[in-house]
Amino acid sequence: MLAAMAGGALAHDHGHDHGRHDHDEARLAVQRGEIRPLAELLTMVRDKLPGEITGVEIERRHGQWLYEFIVVDKNGRLFEVYVDPQSGEIRKTREK
Repeated sequence: MLAAMAGGALAHDHGHDHGRHDHDEARLAVQRGEIRPLAELLTMVRDKLPGEITGVEIERRHGQWLYEFIVVDKNGRLFEVYVDPQSGEIRKTREK
């Protein structure tokens, strides 16, 4: 499943584009070097996550990109883990 997600993170813009999904904008951001490709980021953060990745989205909020990983831990708890798309730093983890 992870291999399928590596090429298909969902892109969402929560800014002024009225919630329009824009995969092309995320792809262009990777090309411009604004964000790292998902596969690269996964290599950086996989060992820091609290469990298995079950979903990935890339969002643009207030002009800033952010990867959101949906993670299930070994006890079945669901977490949203927000990761800086350039540095790979975990910004926030919250249980859902």
